[in-house]
Amino acid sequence: MAKFTTLTSHAVPLPSENVDTDQIIPARFLKVTDKNGLGESLFCDWRYLKDGSPNPEFVLNEPASQGARILIAGHNFGSGSSREHAPWALVGWGFRAIISTGFADIFKSNSLKNGLLPVEVSSEVYKALLGAVQSKRDTQITIDLPSQTVTGPNGLKATFPIDAFSKHCLLQGIDQLGYLLSFDEQITRYEQRRT
Repeated sequence: MAKFTTLTSHAVPLPSENVDTDQIIPARFLKVTDKNGLGESLFCDWRYLKDGSPNPEFVLNEPASQGARILIAGHNFGSGSSREHAPWALVGWGFRAIISTGFADIFKSNSLKNGLLPVEVSSEVYKALLGAVQSKRDTQITIDLPSQTVTGPNGLKATFPIDAFSKHCLLQGIDQLGYLLSFDEQITRYEQRRT
């Protein structure tokens, strides 16, 4: 996966609360074991009309959303069943970070393992960022992982929590397996000494 250091982008506002993983990626798309193409099915039941055409009233289909790398989501984003396909679909669409006041634990864990940074902020910071983005859709937000800060317009700056291991993996662009493989030489030497 790609390294995550600093990201500056406009954002997509999706303030709905308790968005569950079946809304993020409906269960009928879970048959695949490959991440490729899942971005097309992101929020499928909201994003497309019954005839398969794009829903012009859904925020992801708006011209202002195109190219955004940050999603500003409502509280308890990613609740419901555990499925890695949810962060796969979000990353497949182009998101690298989600800002919210709270995430479901399993979704948060799955996101961190797949290069998607969940940025948890206070309700005050959330309201300020959401309001700025809703009033001016090209508002730029910067997320700096090394300093664990999110910066918005009008001097807004706040910190966010992340565990040290997940931070290390994101900065290096590796998942848990990649982390273990980074010790390949030490493991090989240990195995040679044992034999």
